[in-house]
Amino acid sequence: MHPFRKPLVAAAAAFSLAACGPQEPTPSAPAPVEDSRTPAQREAERTPYQLDGFFAQAAADFRVPADLLKAVSYTETRWEMVKGEQEFEGMPAAYGLMGLRGANVAEGARLAGVSEEAVRTQPEANIRAYAALLSATADELKLDRSEVGAWAPAVAKLSGITSADAQAEYIHNEVYNVMRLGAVAQTPAGDLAVSLMPTQVRAQFDSPRVHALATGPDYAASIWRPSPNYNARPTGTQGDVQIVVIHTCEGSYSSCWSWLTNSASGVSAHYVVNESGSEISQLVRESDRGWHVGATYDCNLNGGVMCGLQGVSVNHFSVGIEHGGFASQTSFPAGQIDASARLTCDITQGQAIVRDSYHIVAHGRLQPASRTDPGPNWPWSTYISKVQSYCGASTGIVVDSNNANNDSSKGYIEVSANWVSSTNVAGYYGSGYFAAPTAAVSDPATFWFYLPAAGTKTIEAWWTSATDRSTTAPFIIWDANGTKLATVNKNQQTGGGAWNALGTWSFPAGWNKVQLSRWTTSGYQVIADAIRVR
Repeated sequence: MHPFRKPLVAAAAAFSLAACGPQEPTPSAPAPVEDSRTPAQREAERTPYQLDGFFAQAAADFRVPADLLKAVSYTETRWEMVKGEQEFEGMPAAYGLMGLRGANVAEGARLAGVSEEAVRTQPEANIRAYAALLSATADELKLDRSEVGAWAPAVAKLSGITSADAQAEYIHNEVYNVMRLGAVAQTPAGDLAVSLMPTQVRAQFDSPRVHALATGPDYAASIWRPSPNYNARPTGTQGDVQIVVIHTCEGSYSSCWSWLTNSASGVSAHYVVNESGSEISQLVRESDRGWHVGATYDCNLNGGVMCGLQGVSVNHFSVGIEHGGFASQTSFPAGQIDASARLTCDITQGQAIVRDSYHIVAHGRLQPASRTDPGPNWPWSTYISKVQSYCGASTGIVVDSNNANNDSSKGYIEVSANWVSSTNVAGYYGSGYFAAPTAAVSDPATFWFYLPAAGTKTIEAWWTSATDRSTTAPFIIWDANGTKLATVNKNQQTGGGAWNALGTWSFPAGWNKVQLSRWTTSGYQVIADAIRVR
């Protein structure tokens, strides 16, 4: 059994009828993309290359420490070739394993004798460009090349971080801490991608200031690093906090909070979560208006909810959480997701925010013209389930139409290539849904869910409603023994954007399933969006 998922981006390009109204276009037959990766495989795909040789060669050619190159790369990107995207105005996008930005791309390319395009897109060229820059900076600062700790000022200078506190955190707690702890990455094939053996090394750089570590005013598990970039929320409904916006920094944690606390940047967020989840900074009080979304609210982008706020600045009524990392990265560390979910639970409890995918939303959903973060690999279902779980809610199992959002040990979806991935009609769960025309064929969408023990469970389904939907969409319930328990026909022209009960049945332990059949009255669409098992 293999779950399939066609990327939403590719599917969206096929929807030439999107502007004609909230109905489904005629589906094409796109090739499916298998997405049956385990969390360990997804993590392995962050570094699909064998890089030790590239680091060693660059270190030798430019007379810089190879382990220092690896530590900088791990700190910046977790050894992943990131695609540059802009998150903050005035901060250039980062590229490649070393997270090179702006003028460093051009200067690194010149010093290394490679093209700027190669620096942006090729792992070896990207490493060599940073090595060349590091070597030139060491000459400029007249560093002792024989002592690894003495390179710290050069690394700090190339980081682009201007805050002395953030530089100290970056050097001591990130780059040199990685060298002290060591790290290893494997390729998806199980080969060694990068190895950084632990080294007892001390950075010759000012230490972080202890007095800066005050507790955040709204979240006790955070550090208070106040930003000057905020103002008062408006009075009335427009100023009531109603959503949490999830961002990625498009860079490392230290560079992120440093930029957001710089008065010259003109941007901020309420919180920043580091890559491992071991540290969170609070920058703006939740009662104040942060400057993290450069768009006014369009309810059509968010499932048609909260339309009373149409045209209002999102910053008026939101709390923003930045995360160290990139929208293009292949996976997010479990520790970071966990720490962020605990934080979001706390915010939603304090601000009485609904805990669903319309009130805990992506920056890219609200500002799609210029932002994509936190990207297609943010594990939305897992994340929101964690938020609800930490807040004491029993959510059961949710199986989304996007397997990237599912915990594959608990549930996943299977569809054929005849089902088209869509975001054409608002009100979907997670990041989109599948649609297919009704027809007298055996071609269902199958939601699989796993029960570790037998139990009586209520099944609910989520869809988007429109006038072209089937009024007799057949949901077929099967148990793990292959016994058909029921067929439930639902009218998908109504009930969109909400959970709709299908019924309650007794299931055995193992993999049970809910199938949405296409075999019903012709001339309509059936919508496979998500199911919930409680």
